[in-house]
Amino acid sequence: MRQYELILILQPDLDEETRSGVIERVNTMIIESGGEIIKTDIWGTRQLAYEIQDFREGFYIYMEVSLSPASSTDFSQNLRYIEPIIRYMLIKED
Repeated sequence: MRQYELILILQPDLDEETRSGVIERVNTMIIESGGEIIKTDIWGTRQLAYEIQDFREGFYIYMEVSLSPASSTDFSQNLRYIEPIIRYMLIKED
């Protein structure tokens, strides 16, 4: 298992219930792929450096997870199909 940092940027106009659902869906995907959630940190709404999908702000979520290298690729590809996520970044920790 490798340690990864995951940063999600969600649409800023989502209500709290929808945000919680997206976070729970990502958590379920991690656990089902044999991974583990180490830390979740809600950063909140922040200004984006440039416009993404007509949004100038995004709701940031930072996570530290551990995944096997094979499942990290599948996990990363599946994140793009969650519509409220406008950007994500999965980085291997050194």
